[in-house]
Amino acid sequence: MARQIILSFALLSIIHHGYALMCYQCAPSMPGCNEFNWRGMGYLGSSCPESDDVCVKLIERKGANIQITRSCLSTLEAIRTDVPADRYEGCRPASLDIRLGNYVNNSIKEYDIHRNYFDETTWCFCFLDHRCNGSSSISVPMIGIVTVAIWSTFKIMFSN
Repeated sequence: MARQIILSFALLSIIHHGYALMCYQCAPSMPGCNEFNWRGMGYLGSSCPESDDVCVKLIERKGANIQITRSCLSTLEAIRTDVPADRYEGCRPASLDIRLGNYVNNSIKEYDIHRNYFDETTWCFCFLDHRCNGSSSISVPMIGIVTVAIWSTFKIMFSN
């Protein structure tokens, strides 16, 4: 009985991040962040810091140039002010922040203080599945993997 209690505590300490949402996280400067088969590359994403987080795919267009950023919403909220108010599943245009760079007199246009360099900015939100901010819609349910791992551990330990 004591062995089962110790084993239960050991398993619970291993999966303390079991309910966090897994999202792909990359910046436009990283190779392969644009439309790419992430599953073929073997990258399984990172868990989001918040328990009620949302995966985000941020698409910014300037003519034919497209830059894609993938991350958790709580990570991007700290540095972006153009997050749309509606954050349910789907894609929406960025909101306009009229207070952004209001009291700044800067003649260097590369700083992009008013955040108006891109012609179109689209925010895509998803939270119903792990790694849903990728380019393909195929994903492995994490609860199935954890269940199989726990079942096989118990089967190996208690087969004697």
